[in-house]
Amino acid sequence: MIQAIGLTSIPRKEQPPAVDNVSFEAHAGRVTALLGAPGAGKTAALRLMLELQRGRGITYFRGRPLHRIAHPAHEVGVLLGDVPGHPARSVRGHLRMLCAASGVPARRADEVLEAVGLVSLRDERLGTLSRGMDRRLGLACALLPDPHTLVLDDPARGLTVAERRWLYDMLREHAAQGGTVLCGTADPKEAARFADHVITLDGGRIVADQRAADFARTRLRPRVAVRSPHAARLSVLLAQQARSTQRSVEVVREGGNRLCVYGSTCAEVGETAFRHGIVVHQLADEIGDMGPGAGTDAQPRQAPESRPSAENGPQPGPNPEPNPAPEPNPEPNSDPNPGPEPEAAATSDLDPDLDPDPDPDPDPDPEPETATPAPAPPEADPAASTPPESSPDVPDDASQAAPPQQQPTTTRITPPAPRPATVTLPPPVLVRPAPTPLRPVRYEIRRAAGVPTGYIVGACVLAVSALTAVLLARIGHTPQPRLLAAWPVELPLPPAALGAGLLGALAFGDEFRHPALAADRGTVPRRLGLLTAKLFVASLTALALAVLTVGCTAEMLYLVYGSELVALPADWPALTAGWLALVTGCAWAGVLAAGVFRSTTAGLAAVVAVPLLVVPAVHKITESSSLRGPRPFAGRLGDGLPLRRPFGGEQHLEALLRLLAQPVGGAMALSVLALLCAYAFTGLRSRVR
Repeated sequence: MIQAIGLTSIPRKEQPPAVDNVSFEAHAGRVTALLGAPGAGKTAALRLMLELQRGRGITYFRGRPLHRIAHPAHEVGVLLGDVPGHPARSVRGHLRMLCAASGVPARRADEVLEAVGLVSLRDERLGTLSRGMDRRLGLACALLPDPHTLVLDDPARGLTVAERRWLYDMLREHAAQGGTVLCGTADPKEAARFADHVITLDGGRIVADQRAADFARTRLRPRVAVRSPHAARLSVLLAQQARSTQRSVEVVREGGNRLCVYGSTCAEVGETAFRHGIVVHQLADEIGDMGPGAGTDAQPRQAPESRPSAENGPQPGPNPEPNPAPEPNPEPNSDPNPGPEPEAAATSDLDPDLDPDPDPDPDPDPEPETATPAPAPPEADPAASTPPESSPDVPDDASQAAPPQQQPTTTRITPPAPRPATVTLPPPVLVRPAPTPLRPVRYEIRRAAGVPTGYIVGACVLAVSALTAVLLARIGHTPQPRLLAAWPVELPLPPAALGAGLLGALAFGDEFRHPALAADRGTVPRRLGLLTAKLFVASLTALALAVLTVGCTAEMLYLVYGSELVALPADWPALTAGWLALVTGCAWAGVLAAGVFRSTTAGLAAVVAVPLLVVPAVHKITESSSLRGPRPFAGRLGDGLPLRRPFGGEQHLEALLRLLAQPVGGAMALSVLALLCAYAFTGLRSRVR
């Protein structure tokens, strides 16, 4: 059950708030529609419920606010907009990545794919999916952790009729199994078609909170849509016929050659046009929308100007007007006690289940039908076969006295009946594994290995390093360590370090660009476990890239110039440690900078800025004269420790100090420390907010 209390958004400048004191309930076992035109505030209300937007109010999901739920994905499944996945990732890989993040078994991805009908497309890339398949994938992502509540914002936007029917059947099936479904939509006919309860928003406020049957009766009114080149003449004839038979028929001119006839049927309108030789281009049943506040006000609203009335006599009701003359512009459903209305004449436009005799092709938007002249039946004349009503105050008796062919059907719209189960939800998750530190690591590995970007960057780094090493050896005057690392003196960093920094920046940059981990929030959760996993995987990737780079350059130099250029240096342990530390530090700097600035470009720029900006500054500080002695700080730090411990082990610490004494090493260490502090500060600030 969802309980939203006092949701109010923060207004911008002098504009009114998009949502103003919205409170409602969505019960379990029902599908609740949040209806509103574009700009009515339904999306802002959903974002306030999910704590994605700052404002006032609170929302309880089964008695707990969202920020008090340990694992929100296990309680609420969210679909807001398109699926924010990497276009190059496969459908199955995307779901398996989310399985690792949610802590559910990897086989859950195959179960959800089978339930939403995407088994045949599991190897397709997300960027190649159609609109309907993308909606199916979004529903699969929402159902993946087996949540109790589904919150969806206009999930059927852009779908075909068959895809909409399938989507709404899935939502009904989830509600039938005890779940709660809250779905935003802008189409009132869709809301009456699939929902059990409809909440209408207009101008950021709730104007109606009704059952689906009450909503359809008060807001959706059946009508006959007519298109004819002689629309004005046909309108006058229909009004005259209604006055002669003393029936409540309203004809609305909607501009051009289109008419909307309320209180009549297609047969009656077609017979009238045929008798008078009027050509009809369209004759179809429709559902007219009476507006957001229809049926909720006690005061009748003023009708539009271009509505000529075809009524004669007083309206049926307990308080008739003293003057029985017809109203110039009566408003449909404005009488507090209206008589029976021919509502079922267009119920097939809502849903096949609501029609007592559904059409074999239940299309909610029927095609226009062309009325062709045909021999009139003997009882086609309503004036000859329908006696006038004895009293306008007794409409029930008058409708019973009418012949069957002229009596409008008075079947009321009922809530959607349970249809045969044509969809199947994935099986429930009965046992959830306990959270482990390996869960974010598994997620990060699936995220990095699921797209070809990392492999392409690695291949480019190896190719550029090999070519650079061959060219440097041909030019000469390059030390062997730089030759093996393919690091020219003119470049601030070797290709391997730049590639490691780029892969580290992609670790957070892709998360912010395609926030699959927190699709509902459009961002990345700042958790220590996720940061540790990204740093760990980035370190492994950087170490592998560093080793492969040295091996590739050494092999190329051996093949081109022989074995004299690939001899092992005498101080290879220190050189290896420095090389691995440099590449790993670049990867860490890329990860932290992209996490702080939320951009891959910013992460790579921070990596390049270390040798260009930070290293000169550190070198200037360390080479300056000290107040306590003539030797600079770098020289004293490179001497090692002045005190020796009796148990030994100082050589490893001395090697670390000598590494930090180098300008590049010290600058990289300071940069990583500063970025780590900035990341922690931004995480604490967002948590306080």
